Parts: sequence; C-alpha cells; structure tokens
Amino acid sequence: MPSSVPLRRLFVALLLSCTVLVGATGCGGGSGSSSSSSPAPSGTASAEKQKLAKTRFVANAGLAAGATYQWIVKPYRAGAFKKGADGRKTALVKAGLAGGFAYNRLKAAAENAKGDPLLSKAVAPLTAGIASLKELGTKLRTGEAGAGDVGAFENVINGIKDAGKSAGAEVKDKVPSTSQLGG
Repeated sequence: MPSSVPLRRLFVALLLSCTVLVGATGCGGGSGSSSSSSPAPSGTASAEKQKLAKTRFVANAGLAAGATYQWIVKPYRAGAFKKGADGRKTALVKAGLAGGFAYNRLKAAAENAKGDPLLSKAVAPLTAGIASLKELGTKLRTGEAGAGDVGAFENVINGIKDAGKSAGAEVKDKVPSTSQLGG
C-alpha cells in the first residue's frame, strides 16, 4: 500500500495542473490578426469592453469567493483539517484544489479589472495579496496550512469583494462544482 500514496499525489498534482492549464487557456484572448481592413468603431467597442470586463470580473471573483468559503474556510472552521478528523484527507485534497482554483480565478479577475478604469484602480492594490496565495493550494493539500493561511484567503477575497463593490461591480459567492475544481 505504500506505493499508492505517491500515485495519489501524482494524480492530485495532475488534476491541479490541468485545472490551471484549462483556466489559463480558457481565459486567454484571441491574438489572431483580423483580415478586415475597416476600422472598428471605438465608441461602442470600448463601452462594450468595459461592460464585459466588469461582468467577467464579477464571475471570476464570485467563483473564487465561493470555492474559498465552501472548501477552505467552512471546513477549517468545522475542524476538518485537524489530525484525526473524519474525512480529513478528502477535505485537504478538496481544499488544495479549491486553493489552486481560487488563485487562478483571482488572477483572471485582476486581469479582467484592467478593462475598466474604475475597477482597475480599486483592484490594483490587491494584486500583491493575490500573488501571495500562489503556494497556499499546495500547503492546504498537504495539511501544512494554519489559521493564518486560511485568513489570508479570506482577507484577499474580502478585499476583492470590497474593491468590486466600490467600483459598482458587486461580487457574490458562486460555489463551483467539484468537477470544476478538478478540471
């Protein structure tokens, strides 16, 4: 049975990598050149881009907030991460996947915020906090995360929600399914 532990870790790492890859690929903009020689109207295009930026920001931030609360904060407060707790391994794996997912969605939300001037100014101070979450998914999955790490996720999520609200883009928690977490 000792050989099954590395296989499980490999499987979880593969799932997390696929999640990040799919998220990064799905959020990328098309870089192909247009064969049309007519210029695009700038008035409606910029207004539409700003509207879509807020909408995409709200969707991505909402998914990050929902995943963080459902699979990190709530189980931590219930004591599911403590040694000897029933379902600890499952809770830790889900928390690790949720941490990676939330980090990916927060990065996407910060990128979306750049499309709206007011939202961009509100979110800009939070980019360092988002970057600090990069390794927390792994810490959660391996059971090394503590109250400070869970608090870091909560603080960044609350900061994003406040920034969105101040810019007119209220973020509501949207819990992703477990299949969305795993890719």
